[in-house]
Amino acid sequence: MRTEAGVVPFDGVDGIAGLLALRAGELRALVTETAGREPAGDVRLLAPVDGRMEVWAAGVTYRRSREARMEESSERSVYEKVYDAARPELFFKAVPWRVVTDGEPVTVRADSPLNVPEPELGLVVNRHAEIVGYTVVDDVSSRSIEGENPLYLPQAKVYAGSCAMAPGIRPVWEVADPLALEITMTVRRGTETAFAGAVSTSALHRGLDDLVRYLFLGQSYPDGAVLATGTGIVPEMDFTLRPGDVVEIAISEVGRLVTPVE
Repeated sequence: MRTEAGVVPFDGVDGIAGLLALRAGELRALVTETAGREPAGDVRLLAPVDGRMEVWAAGVTYRRSREARMEESSERSVYEKVYDAARPELFFKAVPWRVVTDGEPVTVRADSPLNVPEPELGLVVNRHAEIVGYTVVDDVSSRSIEGENPLYLPQAKVYAGSCAMAPGIRPVWEVADPLALEITMTVRRGTETAFAGAVSTSALHRGLDDLVRYLFLGQSYPDGAVLATGTGIVPEMDFTLRPGDVVEIAISEVGRLVTPVE
């Protein structure tokens, strides 16, 4: 557990996956019990995913996302239909060892001329399908590959350096209303601001519990999962990430993520 004084280890818990084996009430009791202990000293903070955890993401959960997907795609009706459908779009994003964190580089594909960061609220879900915390996720994506054909979605979304996550988890009981959080993103290019945008999670078209319910339909996550909830910040079609850019994402009450681009 990270505190103002440093990092405090949890007794009897080995890694994030061990925490997500606990029920929400058990996890809260453990965090409360550990507060105030002496820190363990200097450590390097990693992305809060390990073991058999998986990172998944939801798509087209904001109106702006629907508009952007329709603008870029050769199959516009696919995104229009999924926005209002009962079943959300969910896709696999990364395994733990592929996730980068604050200060580490995200990447753009060499075979894609149009690439964007996608700032998203991440739901940290335990093995019992309970939301126990929140984090910051950057779902870096190739707009040109996805736009060419929706069946290319895995190639547009899943590649080395395409998933970044803040090094902290904000416990769910410390956030009064997850649907009233401000998400901001700034892309810096040298001394200039190449792009800046903001959105509130109040614009989410899907309920958080409903997204988790669909994630757990048909399969289990024995070490828990992180589910990114989609983006409401999408640049216009004339913007693309470039090597050397720096992406800064912040979510109020949750955390901050800063990554260079390679």
